[in-house]
Amino acid sequence: MKLGQMRWRFWLGAIALLGWMSMTGWAEAGNSTNEKLKVYFIDVEGGQATLFVTPASQSLLIDTGWGGNEGRDADRIAAAVKGAGLMRIDYVLITHFHEDHVGGAAQLLDRVPVGAFIDHGVNREEEPSVERGYAAYEKLIATSRTKRILAKTNDVLPIVGIKAQVVSADGKVIQKPLEGGGAANPYCKGAETPEVDTTENARSVGVHITFGKVKLLDLGDLTKDKEMELVCPANKLGKVDIYIVSHHGWNHSSSAAMVDALGARVAIMNNGAKKGGSPSVLDTVLNAPGMESLWQLHYSEEGGEDHNTDDALIANLNGQENGNFLELTVASNGSFDVLNSRTGETKHYVAARESIH
Repeated sequence: MKLGQMRWRFWLGAIALLGWMSMTGWAEAGNSTNEKLKVYFIDVEGGQATLFVTPASQSLLIDTGWGGNEGRDADRIAAAVKGAGLMRIDYVLITHFHEDHVGGAAQLLDRVPVGAFIDHGVNREEEPSVERGYAAYEKLIATSRTKRILAKTNDVLPIVGIKAQVVSADGKVIQKPLEGGGAANPYCKGAETPEVDTTENARSVGVHITFGKVKLLDLGDLTKDKEMELVCPANKLGKVDIYIVSHHGWNHSSSAAMVDALGARVAIMNNGAKKGGSPSVLDTVLNAPGMESLWQLHYSEEGGEDHNTDDALIANLNGQENGNFLELTVASNGSFDVLNSRTGETKHYVAARESIH
């Protein structure tokens, strides 16, 4: 066979193969524009445990929930890891050293291998339970020989598939605006000056996460005084699409000056039935400019009938402790979906540019 004929047959075969891949969906699966970021909001009864899984199959878990309870929270996290098709967690970010965020670390490590822990450094709160929790955490890292990474403001965490930039850590916040941030914040006018917080909450590691056209913000339990440093007089954070409500929706955080400036379309709250979901915060988030939906892990007893979001957007209704979760699926084009595991229903949010039409 002549060389020209061989080349001709090769290209005919390649064209046929591409056609078959298109019909069977293989071409779409390999298209980077169709790759998705998965985020699992795991119910740890008023703590935090949020698992990010990138299209590169790298994983980031933000906080580990409570310890004790016969390993309840670690079991729920391990179930999410298995459900995501993972064998390990690449990075566990401990926002701060309160027991509802770091308490489950040892039990988790008994169940799932962890590549590295990330935290803000030494504990600075002189409260016995916090000091004991931090000592146990340090011992865990030393005895397990798990790598430890200290997070500082402006750091970009080494997670393939997303850009996770540290905007607060150990009581410090970024001084230069993020891309898209820096505009004067009109919502600062008339805002109350919050009290200075000296607890671990104010030292939370906060991250701004970008995936494609979508921006998410998780500030741990960062307090109002630090929020004001981030958004007043200029909003250094800029706009985000999804706001992971700080501090379980308690009124120590989520100042209107920040929430209104963020302009988020969706908020997701890691609250418990009896922990978080203060009426003032629920109202602030629900009435924020541009807000389309507030999702909650639990019906807030404190919020009551007058302040909670719609039942369809709550994973665990009043009186329920079923461990139902919320699952966020983000496309790089800017669209995303939220699944409520209790109802099995999914709500779709079109890309911001699509919503104009």
